[in-house]
Amino acid sequence: MRSIVLAILLSFVAAACEAARPVVVVQTAQDAAIVMARRGVLVHSGCGCYEGIGFSTTSPDDAIRRSCYWGQRRPKEIATARGPRGWYAVVRYW
Repeated sequence: MRSIVLAILLSFVAAACEAARPVVVVQTAQDAAIVMARRGVLVHSGCGCYEGIGFSTTSPDDAIRRSCYWGQRRPKEIATARGPRGWYAVVRYW
């Protein structure tokens, strides 16, 4: 009986921990660029595709050129967003 109660209690604790985590659903490269710019951190969105991210204090074009895989793969989606410290770019490739 004690093990059943303990299992139920642990399942409630696990559910509460899961509910406390913020969930960010990123659908487009523009969404990902905006999220990075707001947070001020370069991070891959985990879109399940080839994705390059870049940053520049100079211009959006420079941030794009600094993205991973730039010049090595064919882009299918390119987006930039302005953050407090500079430009953030997300490039998704075929």
